Amino acid sequence: MKKNKILFSFFGAFIFMLNIAYSQSFKNEIDAFEKADSISMPAANGIVFAGSSSFRIWKEVNASFPGYPIINRGFGGSTLPDLINYVHETIIQYKPKQLFIYCGENDIAMNSTVTADTVLQRFKTLFSIIRKELGEKPEVIFVSIKPSVSRWHLEKTFVQANFLVKEFLSNDAHSKFLDVHSSMLNTDGYVMNDIFLNDNLHMNAKGYAIWAALIQPLLMK
Repeated sequence: MKKNKILFSFFGAFIFMLNIAYSQSFKNEIDAFEKADSISMPAANGIVFAGSSSFRIWKEVNASFPGYPIINRGFGGSTLPDLINYVHETIIQYKPKQLFIYCGENDIAMNSTVTADTVLQRFKTLFSIIRKELGEKPEVIFVSIKPSVSRWHLEKTFVQANFLVKEFLSNDAHSKFLDVHSSMLNTDGYVMNDIFLNDNLHMNAKGYAIWAALIQPLLMK
């Protein structure tokens, strides 16, 4: 019994320290955004890309959309609660005219208790904050949760979450749902396996080319 208590305490301490380290990694990225802004603050009415690492590692995003004022504020392996926590630092302060959000995938992947409806409720919270702080000015575009080889076992939940968010946004005249998911599947319905890096999760240039082609027609001049 005593041994079990020790192991439990050790495990609890490990998780606690892991959470601190994870939060600190987010803080480092948020601090980097703040430092960049202190050097050159992006003008208002830009186009913000906010969310998780699928945006963060898109280093060529500005080159993909020349002439558009893209502000990339994707960070870490963030979830919707993380984006809510840093909503002012990554979205609100820039007063964007258009906002692309990619988030929700990690919510499902990192916690087996998170359902498609959990993602919807979390997104509703984020959406309400954005509307409260910025009104109807920014067009909000939710980029659908993508499929991937490494997370194919979660495909059903991804599809359900996408459906729920799409239905929710259909009631808002100043928002859109962008389906990138379908374009990343082969004709047999399975995810393409040549559009990812070696981790089979994050996209390579071919994967981002698919996204760029879908996003381009939606960008505001």
